[in-house]
Amino acid sequence: MSVGIRITVGDVVLGAELFDTACARAIADKLPIETAPNVWGDEFYFGIPVKMGSDNTATSSLKAGDIGYWPPGNALAIFFGPTPMSSGPDPVPASDVNMVGKITGDATLLKKVKGEGKIKIEKA
Repeated sequence: MSVGIRITVGDVVLGAELFDTACARAIADKLPIETAPNVWGDEFYFGIPVKMGSDNTATSSLKAGDIGYWPPGNALAIFFGPTPMSSGPDPVPASDVNMVGKITGDATLLKKVKGEGKIKIEKA
């Protein structure tokens, strides 16, 4: 069963869901998380206290709004547009991410808060 979450960055609050996978459940168990995000193009990523390897959802084929777990950095990645590796409008991660969730609102709203110093992920 998926878990509803809320992502807050500055004055932008978006609904999202974490999927029903082992990796996503491990992330849900660590919520809430509040930290300073790194920015890579139109992606926020940040280390979280979860250590998992790649799973059967691992991919580099993403859309804006996808939420991934990046095993090499033990990091959560929130994609809202192209990254430096993109050749078109879709985000491309540095390497495969486990698909753990999806923003249910307009992910592109995160573009306007890229300078904010804090992101909060919590259960809805």
